Amino acid sequence: MGRKKKTLHDYAAEFSDLAVKRHVIEHKESGETAVVETLYCKSCEIPMRVRRDRILEHLASGRHYRNNTLVKHHGGARVPLLLSSASELGVGLPSSRLDASPFVSQPSQFVLPASASISSSSNTSCSLQSPSSSYHQPFGSVRPSSISSTTNVVPIREDPSTSASSSSSISSHSQMITSMHVKSSPLPSRPSSQKLVVSEASNSIASAGTVGRFSNSGQVSGSIGLALFGVGNGSKALFQSLRDETGCFLLYIVEDQLHEVERAFGAEFLTSTRVLREQDADIVLNDQRVSGVIVCCPPDEALDVVIDALRAGKGVFCEKLPSFDRQTAESCFHEADRCGRPLVCGFYKRFDPALQFLYKKVRDNQSLGKIHQISTVSRSYPAVSLDQVKKSGGIFYDVAVHDIDVVSWLLGESVPDIIFSLGHAFCSEMNTLKDADLATISMKFPSGAVVSLDISQHCTRNCDQRLEIHGSKGTLRMDNQNTLGISEYGTSSSFCSQSLAERYRDAYRMLVRHFLRTIQGKEAPFITKEQFLSTVKVAAAAEQSWQNGSAVDLRNEAMDVTVIKTEIQ
Repeated sequence: MGRKKKTLHDYAAEFSDLAVKRHVIEHKESGETAVVETLYCKSCEIPMRVRRDRILEHLASGRHYRNNTLVKHHGGARVPLLLSSASELGVGLPSSRLDASPFVSQPSQFVLPASASISSSSNTSCSLQSPSSSYHQPFGSVRPSSISSTTNVVPIREDPSTSASSSSSISSHSQMITSMHVKSSPLPSRPSSQKLVVSEASNSIASAGTVGRFSNSGQVSGSIGLALFGVGNGSKALFQSLRDETGCFLLYIVEDQLHEVERAFGAEFLTSTRVLREQDADIVLNDQRVSGVIVCCPPDEALDVVIDALRAGKGVFCEKLPSFDRQTAESCFHEADRCGRPLVCGFYKRFDPALQFLYKKVRDNQSLGKIHQISTVSRSYPAVSLDQVKKSGGIFYDVAVHDIDVVSWLLGESVPDIIFSLGHAFCSEMNTLKDADLATISMKFPSGAVVSLDISQHCTRNCDQRLEIHGSKGTLRMDNQNTLGISEYGTSSSFCSQSLAERYRDAYRMLVRHFLRTIQGKEAPFITKEQFLSTVKVAAAAEQSWQNGSAVDLRNEAMDVTVIKTEIQ
């Protein structure tokens, strides 16, 4: 048996943003009536084509997102879509304008009984044609003056049982309405400051009067198509890099919390980027224009996104840990190898220009001789929210893990012999999460080098990021950086406040560019699977030492670090 064909009401029940509108058409001579039903978008006030892919494409568009937001700002009341000015329509309409361009490129399906016969005069500009000639004609601005008719057809009367909307005139070619062709007024142009505009009906990109087209590799004029999953837990420096980087184009943002998207990117940037909900992630994975996926989801949510993106042939940049389970995290790298796509980890501090300079001095030039000691200070400003702490895994997996990666990278040694941690939760809410907001981690590596990490989730008015390397031939120190070059200690007011995102803005910019080069095959991921897993293993041992109040000997192979982190309740 064949599959049952879905009706308009089935689609309206499936998608809450859609509804079925019913019109009644009267024939003036015979008095017969016919019912016409259309599927339309409640927010945009435009008819929809009864095809699932077209519906999903419209609901994922930036136009629908903006119109839906305007409707919500009006307390749930529907804001009419202005197809022409209020003076032309002869009615008073609210001043709020929804985004009306471009319209859905194909008409919705009409249902009309065969008994209804409606004729139209030839002097009307609303002409009905066969499907072959008007199937792809776009809807445009309809003016009542341009639909003047001397026929014996009474204008459409809307069924009072449905919601109110602007009335229009419908004509017929025989016994069934198949499509409509109307005059279209010029659509308003977008502001010139907009970078790129992605057409909803094609793969083309318009930029400053030029038009390009994505190739199968997801590139146009050197730009790489990207998609971003998760915004609430991502770094502001990363988002700024995506806005500023000219080598890529952000096609999609997948996030259920739409207010987080607006706060992170702003309305102007979103005019050229589609915002999707998580349930529509398949649209991103099936889009051949998308070459890379940036995952900012918490570790307990990132796994499925990473695996699905790799299997869809996308390169992946995972800002957080892909999983709290070590074996599961390792499987992500195996999947990347199997699919032949890059998996880039978000250890951003490696890409900081100052630390890159220190690495060359310490490792390449051997300027300090044998390394004896490394000390780091990492105090965050502003303090992260408790919700983010809970999702990211706490101070050892969201903060300390980056400094552990840096010292292991500088020393060229992956795992220390012994590790000991002390910590405390000065914030009472942090204590309820069974986590610390301050920690000191001491490590001794096989080479004899002693490392001390000073980590804090709180810092007043300014972030504190310092590092000192002491070797047999001298000492190098990285102090706090600001535009004035002035050090500040305990002053009453901050004259040059700097957040963590501002401090590592250049590091994130370099990391994003590195990710783009891995997609192009120009270089391999800088952080290898072995380095990543070793760093997470050390972070697990540091937390275990803090919880048990004793040192952890990593030379003991009996230590079970299969589960790196249990979920915070």
